[in-house]
Formats: sequence, structure tokens, C-alpha cells
Amino acid sequence: MRNENPLLEKSYDFALETVSLYKQIVASKKEFVLSKQMLRSGTSIGANITEANGAISTADFSAKVSIAYKESLEVKYWLSLLKDSGYVAKGIANTLIAQADELSKIMFSILKTTKRTK
Repeated sequence: MRNENPLLEKSYDFALETVSLYKQIVASKKEFVLSKQMLRSGTSIGANITEANGAISTADFSAKVSIAYKESLEVKYWLSLLKDSGYVAKGIANTLIAQADELSKIMFSILKTTKRTK
């Protein structure tokens, strides 16, 4: 998916990496609970950004970006838990956590700007 929206592109790429990691964890570690939570929150970011792009009002836009922001915080939690419990290598987890953190910062900035322009 290539788009003119950098946040949507970054969140889509992050979702693909989350799916890839999920498949690896399930195949090699036979872990299904924590990784499923990571998959859900990691793929939800881009889905909510996509919905935000189709928002019918500023409030609707802010609500969807806010949900995506919260999902980016949640996925960092699941990645940390998977890392610290030994299911995911530290390097892989830290890379994805950094990407999720970048998404969080972009969305937080968007939310601040949207709030000011209301």
C-alpha cells in the first residue's frame, strides 16, 4: 500500500511487520495469547488511521486518531512483555517498539494540532 499519507504508510508497514512477527512466534514458540494481543493492537493502528482519513467531522477524525494512538501505546506493552518473557529477541522487539513510539509521537502531534484548530 503506497499512499500520499506518511502516517498511513508507516502504520501499514508496521502492521506488516507485526503480522510477520506474529507468524514467527506462533510457528516457533507456539505462543498464542500474548502474540494475538500484539497482532490485534499492532494492526489496529493503521485501520484506525484509514478510518480517520474518511472521517465526516473533526470530532470523528480526532476520535479515530485517538484510538490509533492508544493502540500504539498498547502494542508497545505487548512487545515489551513478549521481549521480557523471552518469546521475542530484544533487538527485534526494541526495533518494533521504536517504530510504535514514532507512530505515537506523530499521532500525538496530530491530536494536539487538531485540538488547537477546533
